[in-house]
Amino acid sequence: MKLEQLPEEFEHARPVLQTIEQAGYEAYFVGGSVRDTILGKAIHDVDIATSAYPDEIKHLFKRTVDTGIEHGTVMILDHGTGYETTTFRSESTYTDFRRPDQVTFVRSLAEDLKRRDFTINALAMRENGEVIDLFDGLTDLQNKQIRAVGDAQERFHEDALRMMRAVRFASQLDFTIVPDTLDAITAHAQLLTKIAVERTQVELLKLLQGKTPQRGLTDLMATGLWQYCPDFAPHEVALKELTTQLVHGASSETTAWTLLVTKFGLETAAITPFMKHWKTANQTINAVQTTSKTATLLLQGGLNAWQLYQCGADLMPIANEVAVILGAPDRLASLTTQLAALPIQHKKELAVTGKDLMQAGIQPGPQLGAILGDLEYGVVTGAVANTHDALVAQATA
Repeated sequence: MKLEQLPEEFEHARPVLQTIEQAGYEAYFVGGSVRDTILGKAIHDVDIATSAYPDEIKHLFKRTVDTGIEHGTVMILDHGTGYETTTFRSESTYTDFRRPDQVTFVRSLAEDLKRRDFTINALAMRENGEVIDLFDGLTDLQNKQIRAVGDAQERFHEDALRMMRAVRFASQLDFTIVPDTLDAITAHAQLLTKIAVERTQVELLKLLQGKTPQRGLTDLMATGLWQYCPDFAPHEVALKELTTQLVHGASSETTAWTLLVTKFGLETAAITPFMKHWKTANQTINAVQTTSKTATLLLQGGLNAWQLYQCGADLMPIANEVAVILGAPDRLASLTTQLAALPIQHKKELAVTGKDLMQAGIQPGPQLGAILGDLEYGVVTGAVANTHDALVAQATA
C-alpha cells in the first residue's frame, strides 16, 4: 500500500527521513500517526524509527535533544519542530510488567516492530508514503479489529498498560478486540495493579472521551480490568449502567470525572479522596466538587438562584452534560438565561468591599468574612439590592 497524498505533518518531516537515508540508514514514520493517516484522521505527533544508533543520529543533525537516549530516543529539532527518533530495538524480559530489563539496539525493522502492542500500531511508512505491514495490520484496520502483535499474553506481560490501551482504542476507534486478545486481557487483568495510576488514568480518560465509550466500557467490564482500577470495586452496578448510558464520549476530563463521581453517588467528602487516589490535579478536583453537586441537583429537579450562582457559567455546561447523560432533560439554554439574569455573576461584583464595611464600623476578622458572605447570598437571591448604601445598611443593621 502506498499513500499518494500525505498530511502536511509528514511532508514537513520528509527531509529528516531523507537525510537519514542518504547517510545509508533506514528511517520510517511509525505508530499512531501512520494508523490515523490511513483511517483519514488528523494526526498529532510524528514519530520516527531508524536503523541509525543515537550517536549516529546526533552526528547527522546539528540540533538534537537526548529525550530518552538510554532507550534509543533522540529528538531532532528541524525548523522549529521536534521529531522523536528512536533506534530500532529489541527488548528483554519485563520483570515489573512495565519496563524492559534491557534494551538492545538493532538494525532490523522487523525486530523492532514485533515488540509493539497491536498490529494496527505496528505499521511503518517510508517517506514516500509506502506502508510496510509485517503483521497484517492493514487487514485489521479494514476489519476494525484490535489484535495483539504475536502472542497476546507476552505483549501484556511486557507492559500491562497495553490492556487498558486495548479497551481505550476500542472506544476511540470504534473497533472490536479480537477474541484471543480479549481472552488474554481477561486472564491477566490483575497485572494492571503493577502499573502507575497516572498511566492508567490517561487511558481511562481517553476511553471515556472516545467515539464509542460504550464499547470500551463494555470491554473494561467483560475483562475484569475495572476491578483493578482505584476505588472502582464497589461500583460494579453503576459501571454496568454506564455502558448503556454513555452513548457519546464525555467532552472533557472534568466531564469524565464528574460523570464517574455522580454516577457512583459519591458524597462531597468522598470525592476528594477518590480523585486523589487517581492522582488528579487539585484544580480538577475543585471543579468536580461543584459540577457533581450541580448535576445531582439537576437530576433531582432543578436549581435555585444560589445553586445556579455557585456553579457559574463556566461549569454549568459540564454539569448539564452529565445530568443529560444520566437521564435528565437538556436544560442548558434555560440555565444559561437564568444565570445571565442573576444580579451578580461573581462576588467581586458586590457593590461593597471589606474595606467599605470596616469604614462603616465593622471590625476585621472572621465576622467580617461571614457578613460579606451573607451579603453575597442576599444579592444573588434578591433579598437585598446590590448598591453600596443598601449593602452597608444591611451589614450594620
